[in-house]
Amino acid sequence: MKFRIILWVALVALTAYGLFAAESFLMQRSLAEKTVRLHVVANSDSEADQAQKLRVRDAVLQEVATLTKDCTDAAQARTVIRQNLGAIEASTQRVLTDEGSAYAVRVSLGTEEFDTRYYETFTLPAGKYPALRVRIGAAEGKNWWCVVFPSLCMAATTDAVEEYAAVGGFDETETDFITGGEEKYEFRFKTLEWLQELFSWVS
Repeated sequence: MKFRIILWVALVALTAYGLFAAESFLMQRSLAEKTVRLHVVANSDSEADQAQKLRVRDAVLQEVATLTKDCTDAAQARTVIRQNLGAIEASTQRVLTDEGSAYAVRVSLGTEEFDTRYYETFTLPAGKYPALRVRIGAAEGKNWWCVVFPSLCMAATTDAVEEYAAVGGFDETETDFITGGEEKYEFRFKTLEWLQELFSWVS
């Protein structure tokens, strides 16, 4: 009888864990549909190149914010970004040209795998996301990740994150999910990372 009780408790726990993991996975998929991530890769890890990466980042954020200011969802934002990749690349190249840099900038829009990223005012779980990728020069330096739509990178407070998230079509549950903080959702995000790794292994 004791063995049966232990087995029943274990099955209930595994079922609950499975449902929890599935819920987290579906939430990540929903967030991915409503965001466009940003991935900027520096030429190298030198102090000058890393500082330059941040200036290029600022130019990208400003250019994309202007281009997508009238967009009401991520699908529309992706279309606008794709149609204006040349303009985005030109704006970032101007940063380098004005500094006398000989590096070239390459800009593309695609899908990338991201680890869980903890920012000051929000967190995004691991998974695949549409992403605007900006590669500077040899693109062998450290990366910088954030979000260009909605403009979460520009939000300095949780209230601002909620406002930008609403613009991107996030519902209350999704907004709470990304603003819950590392301590509140650390187990959920670790579970999702494990699930993503499992899917990659079996596929």
